[in-house]
Amino acid sequence: MKIIFDNLSATCSKVTTQLYSTSFSLGIYFLKREFHEPIYGIYGFVRLADEIVDSFHGFDKEFLIQKMRNDTVEAITQKISINPILNSFQAVVHRYHIGWDLIDTFLLSMEMDLRKTEHNSDSYNQYILGSAEVVGLMCLRVFTEGNNDLYQELKPYAMKLGAAFQKVNFLRDLKADYQELGRTYFPGVNFNHFSAHDKEEIQKEIESDFSNALMGIKKLPTSSRRGVYLAYFYYHKLFLRIKATPPEKVMDARIRIPDSNKIGLMLQSLLRHQFDLL
Repeated sequence: MKIIFDNLSATCSKVTTQLYSTSFSLGIYFLKREFHEPIYGIYGFVRLADEIVDSFHGFDKEFLIQKMRNDTVEAITQKISINPILNSFQAVVHRYHIGWDLIDTFLLSMEMDLRKTEHNSDSYNQYILGSAEVVGLMCLRVFTEGNNDLYQELKPYAMKLGAAFQKVNFLRDLKADYQELGRTYFPGVNFNHFSAHDKEEIQKEIESDFSNALMGIKKLPTSSRRGVYLAYFYYHKLFLRIKATPPEKVMDARIRIPDSNKIGLMLQSLLRHQFDLL
């Protein structure tokens, strides 16, 4: 029966999320239960594309990302895929009316990673839009459950949250992106001489994104606010840790929060949410 395969597909997306991101997995756990499966479905899809461009060295990445694009179109059109992660994703797309414009913009940003190693302001903004902001909008489609007025109201905040997360990732992964993948995302920065001033300017941009995003989190329905705030809280703490790290050390090592600290952060965020201290 297809229901068994659909369950398998959802499980594949869930396991993918849990293997790749403990922070997002915790955030998803504290969403309304009905949101777990669709958010796993979205995360599994974006992670699959990200893995192609970041990890599949020695393989034809151009072919693989184009195949994923074609397979995604087919999955959405046919409402089924033999790829479990795409099968899970297409179900979310149809159930929550996620537009092709969001999906296409995301895939275009993944394709940029195959060709572009340095960014100017325009390509940087386009990459942030595709790799992060539209992913926030896909999730917002789930959280607003068909309420288009609420979706439109919260749209700019969801985009800012996605942008903040992605820019923190860029700072966290500077060493791997620059030294191993040969990529520089932040425009106008010489990473051979990454200065305190460069880092400070990037941090101002991220702080603005986080500040705007928090205003939107406060407006989310209770069904999603706790889980989204937890993800925000974790990433903001990671940002503060990076902010306190000298630029030369940011370039030398991947800054992270130890797993042993994550439960404590989770409890802090839940208490702040419970007592309306967002």
